Amino acid sequence: MFWKRRRLRISEPWWVKSLLIVTSLAFIGILVGLPLAAVFVEAFRQGWEAYVEAVMHPHAVSALKLTLLVAAIAVPCNLVFGVAASWAIAKFDFIGKRLLITFIDLPFSVSPVISGLIYILLFGSGSMLGEWLMANDMQVVFAVPGLVIATIFVTFPFIARELIPLMEEQGSEQEEAALMLGASGLRTFFSVTLPNIKWALLYGVLLCNARAMGEFGAVSVVSGHIRGKTNTLPLHVEILYNEYNFMAAFAVASILTMLALVTLLLKTLIELKFTHSAKAL
Repeated sequence: MFWKRRRLRISEPWWVKSLLIVTSLAFIGILVGLPLAAVFVEAFRQGWEAYVEAVMHPHAVSALKLTLLVAAIAVPCNLVFGVAASWAIAKFDFIGKRLLITFIDLPFSVSPVISGLIYILLFGSGSMLGEWLMANDMQVVFAVPGLVIATIFVTFPFIARELIPLMEEQGSEQEEAALMLGASGLRTFFSVTLPNIKWALLYGVLLCNARAMGEFGAVSVVSGHIRGKTNTLPLHVEILYNEYNFMAAFAVASILTMLALVTLLLKTLIELKFTHSAKAL
């Protein structure tokens, strides 16, 4: 006898469904839609010319370049660490494995401001390491290296946390088969492991990059707020707003908003592709 599975469908009155949908849309509209609309309305309040002047200001351009530079350094570093840590955790058993997982989750439980303060204590002029750096004409805090280090710290869990569950679920049978057939470790990774994790890897890189460009707390502590040198876009927005230059602040904020919308679009596309690939398997 063959049994057919029947999906249980929850039947609710039409007004209950409508109420739930309207409530959800209203909640999203108030918390997401209105702030997004307000950013662009305020950014263009004084016209297109004033908007272009604000976003093309030398300090704004410098902040944008610095934001992209910090992300361009932090994301590849986290990419290498995330893949290596995920591969080690998912494929091998070793002493300290749980400790490594705990360290990966550490930035999720530590405030970014606290992490920035820690780097001030480590590399600041009042520390032994800071004195050595100054004696050798090197500067970490209140300079680009400090911004990069702080950004790497707050963003390094994103890639690893996307890869670890997937790689644990996939197991290591395919890698072991490739090694038994004579493939080297690198060839096994690029021919077997990487194709299996590529969509999750892209998803993690996307999240890491979005956080790196929008990070405020940690970089605010270690930057020193030096205009044209250590201000990223979020810090530049804060300075403009504190100076009551609201239009310019919203104009620069609109750049971050557009980057966030592009990130959201790419995230959705990757999720759809990843889901399609998972169903194909």
